[in-house]
Amino acid sequence: MLSTYSNLLYHIVFSTKDRERLITEGFKEELYRYMAGVTREEGGSLLEIGGIEDHVHLLAKFKPSITVSDMLRLIKTNSSKWLHEQKGHARFGWQEGYAAFSVSESQAIAVRRYIRNQAAHHRRQSFQDEFVSMLERHGVEYDPRFLWD
Repeated sequence: MLSTYSNLLYHIVFSTKDRERLITEGFKEELYRYMAGVTREEGGSLLEIGGIEDHVHLLAKFKPSITVSDMLRLIKTNSSKWLHEQKGHARFGWQEGYAAFSVSESQAIAVRRYIRNQAAHHRRQSFQDEFVSMLERHGVEYDPRFLWD
């Protein structure tokens, strides 16, 4: 085989540090565009992004040559630096960890819809409940003592 072919779709979720409600309407869309740009710079594509004040969901494609952890380190580090330097948000920070789930192409539309509807979804369910539900639905083992930093 002469080339590598892949379609690596990920649903990624991470929160602001201490789940502070820092992602405001005043800069949210610009932040999302910046995060998409960081992803593009590394050869990936951000297919959908959404969330509320204390967390974000990404549906993204990454090249097989970059790990999810490396891509997330780049997205989180660069976006928080940008918010500090360009937007004056000195308090802004992301949580240390994240959750990443593989997504079948056949489920991409449903995941996109889920991400777009975060505001409505969180009128019914907290981020913490959503996060635990996602871990359990995807069969991810976790220790509740270490779930929240």
